Amino acid sequence: MRNDLLFALLILAALATPAIAQDGGQVTGPQASEVAPSRFGGREPDQAYGAYQRGLYITALKLALPRAEAGDKAAQTLVAEIYARGLGVRRNGQLAAKWYEAAAEQGVAEAQFQTALMLIDGEFLPRDRTRAYELMKAAADAGNPMAQFNFGQMMIDEAGNEADEREALAYFERAARTGLPDAQYALAMLLTQGEEPDLAAARTWLARAAQQNFDTAQVELGSWLVEGIGGARDMEAGFGWIELAATGGNVAARNRLAKLYWAGMGVEGDSIAAAAWYMLAKREGLVDPVMEDHLAGLSDAELEAARTRMVEIEQGGSGPAALEEPEEAAADEGSAGQDQP
Repeated sequence: MRNDLLFALLILAALATPAIAQDGGQVTGPQASEVAPSRFGGREPDQAYGAYQRGLYITALKLALPRAEAGDKAAQTLVAEIYARGLGVRRNGQLAAKWYEAAAEQGVAEAQFQTALMLIDGEFLPRDRTRAYELMKAAADAGNPMAQFNFGQMMIDEAGNEADEREALAYFERAARTGLPDAQYALAMLLTQGEEPDLAAARTWLARAAQQNFDTAQVELGSWLVEGIGGARDMEAGFGWIELAATGGNVAARNRLAKLYWAGMGVEGDSIAAAAWYMLAKREGLVDPVMEDHLAGLSDAELEAARTRMVEIEQGGSGPAALEEPEEAAADEGSAGQDQP
């Protein structure tokens, strides 16, 4: 796993679809109604939070700022959120860092998490891995799912023994049980390692992440179903998951789908479809010797047909509208809160 996974959730927030605040300005984060008051720590900042919840971000800032300056940790977190996301005002990383750090010192888990990310990144706060580790752990122990996932990743990066890895797995599992697909996938991968891998449990967590449209988990789950890893073999279901990820644009999935069409696994063999899906993957830089041989064996007419099929795929002419959850995932939902997945 890579260190840049630590920033995945922060990046996703930054890329959210813009909207317009009711009192003017560009909004670049989630709508206020989607944000739970508990994120801000302790009690709500009363009228300031009410304005925030209604999308009146400039009003919320004006009401919260005096309280933040007076040491109110909830108001400090709210002010940091507004500046960090550019809600009604221009984004200001320095001010966001200042107020997140102030709230983090008072034990607000969301502020601890955001401050830790900034300490790792080093753009708005001096880079400090040790302090970031401490704050991320504090936020994780306080129950912040994204902090649990990121702290688990930090532990894996620095793990010196099996005990450290087991503790990291526990943090991943805590985050996974909240429904965080990144953590569900990471937990699944960890469960495949060690002297006694638990492939059945790993497959269950893959299914949960895949069901949330986590494309990497969809590709992995599809491959496991095709090969019969961690449970019964189901090539048709495996094909469906890989097709879903491929239709969504996952390059690895497109190449694997091409091979399934080529081999007739989980689907009727189709050399034209195999070539079309591989052409899409190859255009993104993926080169597979097996599929290169397949292309080399096609006639000019077949290659032209594959190019036509590729255009149809791009225009939305292929791919299922929905996919049922695999049986093992559905059956496991009733025990989601138990100690074992």
